[in-house]
Amino acid sequence: MINYYDALYQLYPNIVRTLEDTAYDVNDNEVTYDKSAVEAKLAELQAVETAKQEAEIAAKTSALAKLAALGLTQDEVKAIIG
Repeated sequence: MINYYDALYQLYPNIVRTLEDTAYDVNDNEVTYDKSAVEAKLAELQAVETAKQEAEIAAKTSALAKLAALGLTQDEVKAIIG
C-alpha cells in the first residue's frame, strides 16, 4: 500500500528520515519540502496502484472465464490456479 512517505521519498530522494512533519537529509540537516506536491504525488501513485490492481483482477477474471469456456468445473479451475 502506497503512503505519504513513499511519495515524499520519491519526490525528495535526499530525504533519508522523517520525524513527524520534519524531514532530514543524510547529514541530519532539516529539509524543506512542498506538502502539496507530496500529496499530488501520493494521489498519482495511488492511482497507478489502483490501475495495476484492477488490471490484475481483469486478467484473472478473463483467465477464469476462458478455463470455464473450455468446460472445466470450478473445482478443476481451483485445482489449477490454487
